[in-house]
Amino acid sequence: MGLPKMKAEPSIAGVVTGAVRVWLRTESLAAFVLSALLYARLGQKWWIFAALFLAPDLSMLGYLFNPKIGAACYNVVHSYFAPLALAAAALTTDHPAVLPFICIWTAHIALDRALGYGQKYPDAFRHTHLGLLGKISA
Repeated sequence: MGLPKMKAEPSIAGVVTGAVRVWLRTESLAAFVLSALLYARLGQKWWIFAALFLAPDLSMLGYLFNPKIGAACYNVVHSYFAPLALAAAALTTDHPAVLPFICIWTAHIALDRALGYGQKYPDAFRHTHLGLLGKISA
């Protein structure tokens, strides 16, 4: 007797699969919920949240140049490093007015990852650390 076998997934370099992928996406869903709850706790207007929610996707304009520049732009904006550093700076310098925008930014990143839009590799938009986006052709 052993552990039950999982369905085989195509192996792609640098891509998580199986239970680890499910865990990362579930964790991201939790981060999205927390970001939205924090935004609500700050008492901000939801129309602002809705209006700015897709703003980080403007980073995809880098793909107009080439996949390498596009991936770099996307990855910088879709990483938690910048919004969390900005939050730390805002809290330590007593500038809480930016916190609602940071909540929107982190909510966007989290929902993207929950949906499988991970950090991009420079070869193609659909090649992410959470798997290939879209239908895999045989």
